Amino acid sequence: MEVTVLTFEMMAVLGLLAFTVFLFVSEVIRIDLAAILVMVLLGGLSTLPGLGNLANGADLFSGFSSNAVISIIAVMIIGAGLDKTGLMSKVAALILKRGGTTEARIIPIVSGTVGIISSFMQNVGAAALFLPVISRISARTEIPMSRLAMPMGFCAILGGTITMVGSSPLILLNDLLASANQTLPASQQMQPFGLFSVTPIGVMLVLTGVLYFVLLGRWILPGQRGRGEDAGAARSMQAYVENTYGLRADMFEVRVPEGSILIGQTLADIMVAHHIYILGTSYKGHKIIAPMADTVIEAPARLAILCLRRVLKEEFAEPYGLEILPGLDVFADDFAATESGVAEVVIPPGSTVIGQSPIDLRLRQTHGLSILAIHRGEETLSHVETEDHVATHIGAVPLQAGDTLVVHVQWERLTRLKSDRDFVVVTSDFPQEELRPNKVNWALGFFLMTLGLILFSDLLLSLCLLAGAVGMILSRVLSVDEAYDAVSWSTVFLLASLIPLGQAVQNTGTAAWIAEQILSLLDGWPLWSLQAGIAILATIFTLVMSNVGATVLLVPLAVSIAISAGGDPAIFALTVAISTSNSFLIPTHQVNALIMGPAGYRVVDFVRSGGIMTILFLIVSLTGLSIFF
Repeated sequence: MEVTVLTFEMMAVLGLLAFTVFLFVSEVIRIDLAAILVMVLLGGLSTLPGLGNLANGADLFSGFSSNAVISIIAVMIIGAGLDKTGLMSKVAALILKRGGTTEARIIPIVSGTVGIISSFMQNVGAAALFLPVISRISARTEIPMSRLAMPMGFCAILGGTITMVGSSPLILLNDLLASANQTLPASQQMQPFGLFSVTPIGVMLVLTGVLYFVLLGRWILPGQRGRGEDAGAARSMQAYVENTYGLRADMFEVRVPEGSILIGQTLADIMVAHHIYILGTSYKGHKIIAPMADTVIEAPARLAILCLRRVLKEEFAEPYGLEILPGLDVFADDFAATESGVAEVVIPPGSTVIGQSPIDLRLRQTHGLSILAIHRGEETLSHVETEDHVATHIGAVPLQAGDTLVVHVQWERLTRLKSDRDFVVVTSDFPQEELRPNKVNWALGFFLMTLGLILFSDLLLSLCLLAGAVGMILSRVLSVDEAYDAVSWSTVFLLASLIPLGQAVQNTGTAAWIAEQILSLLDGWPLWSLQAGIAILATIFTLVMSNVGATVLLVPLAVSIAISAGGDPAIFALTVAISTSNSFLIPTHQVNALIMGPAGYRVVDFVRSGGIMTILFLIVSLTGLSIFF
């Protein structure tokens, strides 16, 4: 084997690698800015004498047009399109219905599902599709995004090892084996691997990832840090309303049985008599949010009620024989923090509603506003009697200019209310998005089309995904501006800026030199230690360069080492292809970069959680290889 000599260019690349790791770990500047700085330094160094092979002008910015980066942009747009139709919210509701609202039950369901999906599609695609799902789950359960995103992301990476089409290195492996066979005698020819040859090992790895986070998650996962603040904003608004207006209440769902004496009574009568707010009714599958005050109760029915638990139990549920459910069931979607909440609306001077009461205006029917209180001057009027004021039938109170209405409302209705000049919407920190459930068929159609192109055509992955993204825009599932907003540009710049560094590591021979130095240290070691050394080397390489580049570089080396040591070259090559998925230590993998922003992770979070996962991956994968091969 020809020996690689350390050159001045290699030393420059090694220094730049060390500087990159320092920036990532120390976080003296933002990680995406660090990646851009490294790219700029790489370009600047390549202009110096003797360093011309580091990068050239044509390739320095090629990362922005790379297959991986374009694929990530497209898959973010596709995921946003599916979320815009409300489909991801329904998936989140289904997971919550099956798994409950505890972290220990949600993590296995989400992570296991993503792992299975990523075994047949690119892991970054599976992770991007589930990012809106865990955001919705986080909002509904108050589990921080940072507690859900990393288990989901890591299992998306692990799921790529379940089949031979789950990750790029495994897809490449059979071609690399065929190429290596051309230089080998007939007795040492390697057979290609079948689609499910690696499935037992992949399943072991996914199960390890799930168990890792279920058993150790409370200690290794960071707390609330994410950008998924829809729920946080809703909770802060709830606290503000409580502090400002003295309105303390929680949402409950109750079941009205046959024979209840509530049957035949109107909502207005019940709300005034018992100081509660009925915000939704459901009867024989017909659900109404913000029902009219004169709605008559029928049975069996479900009611969504906002009030104090003590009042609900002692003054309403027990006397009338109602069942208080342990959590929202029928109304879970409608009253999730991402869908509705408490807001403030002011009546401006000149409004046509002045002098009329909420009942006269039918505000529930026309605007979906369930009025909890009216704040006028220094006085707050509400159904609830407190130390500061007596209960008032606020539905009959004529509105005045300057009145602040404290309302419970669906965010979609509140967004539309902003264009009505009779009201001024004061609340601003709510999800101002317009869902398009009527576009769900278009969104699903283009998603399935994209999946079909990926699985059954030879087109570039990025082209397949872009076709789906463009379809989402042309069918108006998303507008062009919404598509741009859906892209995490910090993720794009992070990945695109690091690609030239990975190319420099490979093109200058630095990767080959590092491999030779490590393998020379392993010379003469037992066969199992050589295989472990190959796995560790592949793990290190995939942190600083693309997993495809690491596979292309290391598979021929692994085959040569196996033959010289008397091992099975195909198993050593498979060890490389699997180990290039062991990328958890720093956020250079596409999936890790994708989840970093929304979950608010820092590099140290990956070092802490990913460090243990890296060791577990090596142990489990090498054990699986020894058992099944």
